[in-house]
Amino acid sequence: MAQRKEYFYNPLDLEKDIAIGITLPFGKNKNGGLFNLSYTTEQQAISNLKNLLLTRKGERPFQPNFGSTIPSLLFEPMDSNLETSIDESLREDISFWLPYIVIDEIESNVDFDRNSISVRINFKVTEQGANTQIIIFVDSAGVTDIQ
Repeated sequence: MAQRKEYFYNPLDLEKDIAIGITLPFGKNKNGGLFNLSYTTEQQAISNLKNLLLTRKGERPFQPNFGSTIPSLLFEPMDSNLETSIDESLREDISFWLPYIVIDEIESNVDFDRNSISVRINFKVTEQGANTQIIIFVDSAGVTDIQ
């Protein structure tokens, strides 16, 4: 895979009252602003990971390799190799686009009857960060939900 140039501006959260990004899901914040803002590097990294996982590869203009292949893997044959494919694909995408996220464990659960996949990712932001978990649900209609 091609290498991309990385820029490091760490840490970004030196001042507690200055936002460094926008969190997902989008929505008005409680103070009347247009978006919910992130004030720590860890909050923003979690939003960046959600953005990566909810974007299908090829969906983003001028960045066709950005995103995840989880929705398209649902249409692959559902066999014992599917969980391995999900694990390898996620690790590759996250390490390429978000190298500051350290994956501890990826656990996939394939529901053959409902034609759906749930994936639990345990990770931390950098080596010193706290353990965090994201769960992704994808069904045959292409609906993706993330918690």
